Amino acid sequence: MFDGYDSCSEDTSSSSSSEESEEEVAPLPSNLPIIKNNGQVYTYPDGKSGMATCEMCGMVGVRDAFYSKTKRFCSVSCSRSYSSNSKKASILARLQGKPPTKKAKVLQKQPLVAKLAAYAQYQATLQNQAKTKAAVSMEGFSWGNYINSNSFIAAPVTCFKHAPMGTCWGDISENVRVEVPNTDCSLPTKVFWIAGIVKLAGYNALLRYEGFENDSGLDFWCNICGSDIHPVGWCAASGKPLVPPRTIQHKYTNWKAFLVKRLTGAKTLPPDFSQKVSESMQYPFRPCMRVEVVDKRHLCRTRVAVVESVIGGRLRLVYEESEDRTDDFWCHMHSPLIHHVGWSRSIGHRFKRSDITKKQDGHFDTPPHLFAKVKEVDQSGEWFKEGMKLEAIDPLNLSTICVATIRKVLADGFLMIGIDGSEAADGSDWFCYHATSPSIFPVGFCEINMIELTPPRGYTKLPFKWFDYLRETGSIAAPVKLFNKDVPNHGFRVGMKLEAVDLMEPRLICVATVTRIIHRLLRIHFDGWEEEYDQWVDCESPDLYPVGWCQLTGYQLQPPASQSSRESQSGSSKQKKKAKSQQYKGHKKMTTLQLKEELIDGEDYNFLQGASDQESNGSASFYIKQEP
Repeated sequence: MFDGYDSCSEDTSSSSSSEESEEEVAPLPSNLPIIKNNGQVYTYPDGKSGMATCEMCGMVGVRDAFYSKTKRFCSVSCSRSYSSNSKKASILARLQGKPPTKKAKVLQKQPLVAKLAAYAQYQATLQNQAKTKAAVSMEGFSWGNYINSNSFIAAPVTCFKHAPMGTCWGDISENVRVEVPNTDCSLPTKVFWIAGIVKLAGYNALLRYEGFENDSGLDFWCNICGSDIHPVGWCAASGKPLVPPRTIQHKYTNWKAFLVKRLTGAKTLPPDFSQKVSESMQYPFRPCMRVEVVDKRHLCRTRVAVVESVIGGRLRLVYEESEDRTDDFWCHMHSPLIHHVGWSRSIGHRFKRSDITKKQDGHFDTPPHLFAKVKEVDQSGEWFKEGMKLEAIDPLNLSTICVATIRKVLADGFLMIGIDGSEAADGSDWFCYHATSPSIFPVGFCEINMIELTPPRGYTKLPFKWFDYLRETGSIAAPVKLFNKDVPNHGFRVGMKLEAVDLMEPRLICVATVTRIIHRLLRIHFDGWEEEYDQWVDCESPDLYPVGWCQLTGYQLQPPASQSSRESQSGSSKQKKKAKSQQYKGHKKMTTLQLKEELIDGEDYNFLQGASDQESNGSASFYIKQEP
């Protein structure tokens, strides 16, 4: 997290033993002296013109030599550490059910030892929270009320192929009839009645008992995949009584004839619906399986972790060397961040050797066939090369697409990508993408699709122009034809509600909204939170789920911030400063558009213009835009 502390070891001959031993932050006493890195006591400036003080480390210097337009930091590392601590404060507030404060608390004017002490305290806080399973309270939140009161529309289950019933949802829609428990009854035993779907929101359905016609007084929401929802005819086959609700019992004398008339020609659930639900919720991963997963403290490498638990296909992985089993990482079993043991060595990826010499009792390597398959690529012809430029999602700030560089070409189509202007000197924040990943884009992608491209930190020639930047750096753009051009007919629409993983704190799944669509790229907004927490996510990301997924799987759903304690502090202003975490915590699977021609040829550059927003699902038509 902090300069000069975290090391980056790898499974290569260049790795040193000292690097591999420096991994964890040891607890530090709170009474450490406030000193500079050179051992001198801190002094603060008198505010005279021409001088500045770093808001992160307290270093005094000439203002013109300081970093960024605001001259608030003495170096890139201090700026990043400041942003990291600001982000952590907001994450902690979210975990504790608190709204964002007027100004996130950050470490100011403190030396390296104070930074380490604060970081150790932060880690201890996270460990305590992990033990208590702290989460935002769900009290008072109901998807049904939330959908009804705001006339929201939820993304259909068919948009989520990785979710239960995602590929076999069938014709479940409004007016489908089901048999459900009758709650409007004074009988001592459990009885049932027929109800019809009035509105569908993911797995949740708004039901109305037969006989109520246009009366919505007893309408109720339930999860259509729940154990108490059955196809019409189930009661007869199971010997369960059908009893009309007490409120309308007087309306008809012959309820059998009424039901025959109402149900003739109506649709119901398939007879094997509950069996399909059960089968779709069987997962091949088991506790004690060993995998390789990205090291959340060093993005450039992987580590061995063990499956601790499986919930709805999501895995809680505990790094193998975690003695108290609190150093964990959450991701879906189809995540591109997990691999079989031995994957890193096979492609030339960095890997942190474990201090554990042999497997613990009961632990076993996960079979390779259980992991998500990547598309085979031909690297023999024209291919990505080190130094080529492109655009990529920043794994440390998922709301931004940044100028990036290919730093290393691995085997099997994998690439190591660095974000220009903010890379660590040792490459510890390089990130691994596959060449077909929907997380990397050709040069010009953002301009074509009217997305704000984040230029390299410290780059002053704004607005940023790729042509100038390529000339200045003596670089070339990666050929457009090498990028993923597939765009599925995903079915998402702007404004649709869903449940989404907060990829910067991936154990949290939150109420979210699709706010923008660019072919297969979705902009996900977390309801009640500022736009700085938005995330660009691929339409096929396994970190997106239908409304009701948490209820179905027993996972904790985080409600909109406005539904929790934010209401008591509605007058507080919200911080708009963008934050960048130095620790990658979440699975990130982003997206690409179709661009059909090569970009660069000597001095002349061809950009491709295409459908760039809203409901563009299918293959887009492009035309060439000639730049001067």
